[in-house]
Amino acid sequence: MSYEVILFDLDGTLTDPKIGITKSVQYALEKFGIYEPDLDKLIPFIGPPLVESFREFYSLNTSEAHQAVAYYREYFTKSGMYENAVYSGIQELLSKLSCGNKQLIIATSKPTVFSEQIAQYFDIKKFFSLIVGSNLDGSRIHKTEIIAYILATIPQVSREKIVMVGDRKHDIIGAQNNGIDSIAVAYGYGTSAELQQANPTYIVSSVSELEQILI
Repeated sequence: MSYEVILFDLDGTLTDPKIGITKSVQYALEKFGIYEPDLDKLIPFIGPPLVESFREFYSLNTSEAHQAVAYYREYFTKSGMYENAVYSGIQELLSKLSCGNKQLIIATSKPTVFSEQIAQYFDIKKFFSLIVGSNLDGSRIHKTEIIAYILATIPQVSREKIVMVGDRKHDIIGAQNNGIDSIAVAYGYGTSAELQQANPTYIVSSVSELEQILI
């Protein structure tokens, strides 16, 4: 299959945000008197909507979870978004895809405003025609909604020519709910079991394998 439009998740797919995200979560939890010294325990926060993760993993109620996200952003906007790195090989892959006339779009649950800043800071924004994330007011946080919004901007492109690339089940489920193919990248933060259970069109274990499918 030759895809014309490629949607990329950001965290765990294009960049490795572990330090910045887990430190931001750690900072937010401390505001509630919860001390978590082991950043590895906070890895499950990478990918899914934050409000849901604070509720699921630390049993915060809805209003507490929204307050936790506000605390998270205090740290994230100052430091966390820059404690991040583009995965090796991604810059080259994006360059090849752009030269091959593929339309590249970022589809992330991270707020659009932060996603644009991160893409600009790490010099990958130039490869993307569109960056779509969630809104700061907590709306459009689910991948299904984000992909649907993107598809509405490109009605002329057949869905079989569009693919979603991501590292968590949310990316795969969002693609399936919108009738497009998906590629799960196993080098990110989804476990092998999580990705296989989500049943993506493809699973790849490296950026070079991803390149073989997309080019």
